[in-house]
Amino acid sequence: MSASRRLHRVAVLVLEGAKPLDVGIPAQVFTTRASMPYEVRVCGAAPGLVTGGDGLSYHVATGLDALAWADVVFLPGYRFPDRDAPPGPVLDALVAAHERGARLAAISTGAFALAATGLLDGKRATTHWHYTRRLAARHPLVRVDENVLFVDEGDVLTSAGAASGIDLCLHILRGDLGVAASNHAARRLVAAPYRSGGQAQYVPRSVPEPLGERFAATREWALHRLGEPLTLGVLARHAAVSPRTFSRRFADDTGYTPMQWVLRARIDMSRELLERSERSIEQIAADVGLGTGANLRQHFQHILGTTPSEYRRTFTQGE
Repeated sequence: MSASRRLHRVAVLVLEGAKPLDVGIPAQVFTTRASMPYEVRVCGAAPGLVTGGDGLSYHVATGLDALAWADVVFLPGYRFPDRDAPPGPVLDALVAAHERGARLAAISTGAFALAATGLLDGKRATTHWHYTRRLAARHPLVRVDENVLFVDEGDVLTSAGAASGIDLCLHILRGDLGVAASNHAARRLVAAPYRSGGQAQYVPRSVPEPLGERFAATREWALHRLGEPLTLGVLARHAAVSPRTFSRRFADDTGYTPMQWVLRARIDMSRELLERSERSIEQIAADVGLGTGANLRQHFQHILGTTPSEYRRTFTQGE
């Protein structure tokens, strides 16, 4: 990292009743290290002791001034979010941070605090499945989506339960530093590097565990063979089920059809090769199973809204 390159600033706002896992996820994902150009400050409404949930409390050294400093502000989930809204000064500081250009990202029930600012009005958002109806009832102008892991509305982001907070953090990291850095962080966390925001967060019907394991194994198998022909039939044979069953269960698991998932996995692999190698666009297209540079450019533009060359320039500059 260049000495002149400013660290990305991350504030984690601890509210009364904050859940420890929700607080710890962004603090750990964005911890400062050579591969992670971030600085993290855990803060509260005021410096001092904050009573948390699950029998834990937090001693924070920083108050709301951290929100005026941060590029990204995380709002971890907290107990009893559908009761009282956070204090007025907290909401005012969040709005001021947003107006200054900071992104606000809520994990789980932190969405209630974000919604209380009015910044989610007219926008899609999610929260833990147990609270989605209550969020919709308390904030009827928010378009609550209960069937996703996270929602990115650009300057405001929300995620479902605690584990999906990891997915949201990796999504933000992927946008800031590229897919290679995101995958590196996922490996460090022993977390899944590729879970889309559109994946269902809660499926009421149970999926037999052996079938779930088999599908996970098929996805892992496919990730190591993206350069090879991967059709629905090939994937279904590996999972030892019919193509129809595979398609239905795969969509339940991932939020994508099998071939949509393969395409996005190929685009992710191409992003990493663009960042980490000097291979040509044509070579990368062949490596990831997209055939030609024209195909890679077409799918890259459709999914990411940019070109492979521009992406490479963005994530290799200053290195």
